[in-house]
Amino acid sequence: MPRLDRIAPMAVQTERRTSEQARLGRDLFALAQRLDDALVVLQPPAPTYANPAAQRLLERLEGPATDERCGERLLALMPFRLGDGEHVNRHATVHLTTAAGERCILQVTEVPLGDGVPGARQSRCLLLRDVTVMQQREEELQRRHAELQQAYLRLAGAQEQLLQSEKMASIGQLAAGVAHEINNPIGYVNSNLATLQDYLRNLLTLLHAYERVVPPGSAIEAATEIAELRERFDLDFMLRDLPELVAESREGIERVTKIVQDLKDFSRAGRGESWVMADLHKGLDSTLNIVWNELKYKVRLEKSYGELPAVECLPSELNQVFMNILVNAGQAIPERGHITIATGHDGGEVWVSIRDDGEGIPEAVLPRIFDPFFTTKPVGRGSGLGLSISYGIVAKHHGRIEVDSAAGRGTTFRVVLPVRQPRNEAEAAA
Repeated sequence: MPRLDRIAPMAVQTERRTSEQARLGRDLFALAQRLDDALVVLQPPAPTYANPAAQRLLERLEGPATDERCGERLLALMPFRLGDGEHVNRHATVHLTTAAGERCILQVTEVPLGDGVPGARQSRCLLLRDVTVMQQREEELQRRHAELQQAYLRLAGAQEQLLQSEKMASIGQLAAGVAHEINNPIGYVNSNLATLQDYLRNLLTLLHAYERVVPPGSAIEAATEIAELRERFDLDFMLRDLPELVAESREGIERVTKIVQDLKDFSRAGRGESWVMADLHKGLDSTLNIVWNELKYKVRLEKSYGELPAVECLPSELNQVFMNILVNAGQAIPERGHITIATGHDGGEVWVSIRDDGEGIPEAVLPRIFDPFFTTKPVGRGSGLGLSISYGIVAKHHGRIEVDSAAGRGTTFRVVLPVRQPRNEAEAAA
């Protein structure tokens, strides 16, 4: 027989476990009663429990329910048969229509209960969460996201138009100077062509005289005539001058071609331009060629170019930055002054410094120079967009613009750019 002193403690432990299980069962029941999600417990062959949230969901779907078959009626609405998932959890999204004709989206989770013995008819728990509002919010978020994308594209287009408009306005301000730069070589090319035409006429006359030497009996008279023509036309000088005229004319045509090409490169729209490895010195020289007439009568230009690697950039946009800074530098010099352009390379960055000894920028104005439409220039001399657009272009290149200035001691703009763009950013921008 078992000893009583051993049986008594076991009975106490069993009673304690039973009490704890009973208390846990009461707590779980209270939790199920308070759940916002519908909960149905199935003990084959029929549902055994449906919480108040399940009752409310059924009323929403089918109208007021007065019988006790809430669980069965909810199961009948499911598009799958319970228990198909064997002994594993199963998740599904179910789209239904409420009694009021509204959309209802349920996230359904089927969970087996018990020890999962093969072949046994397990109890199962069905949890139904109404995610209609969440789904509607997600759809609304997607719709707003699509609207934001469209707005961003429109804003990007407007920014591109603004950039191009400012570029065209800058060219318009410089048009007279560019025309003057083109007219100079065109003028001496035109003069050279007139002189060439006279030389050609004289040479043809001389050639005709040489032809008359051929008939017999006229050699002496023809030789005298040729000598007189040679002296009158100064043939020796003409033969020396011809190559120089042709070379000078070719140089003038090449200069015009360069100016026109620089103007074309500067003014072309940037939308189709791709990120390329470019020579910043070439861009600076090209920009100087465009703005030189604005500067040459009052500025002594000094260049201090360092060794620069090729920089990954949008060349025409950087050219506009250089042009804006150079034009501002020229306008800051009232009569005569200096502009110094320096470049350098420091690690993974390159820099371009443009310094003038003009009037400088007052300390009170300095924080606002990159604000759109802010300008201290007289009406008609600036739109207030040049530095703002330049700031945006440099930021687009993941660089920065540093400014050092004070009234009466000139201004230095320093543009710092990375040699290579961050890959994901550059590819997205391209």
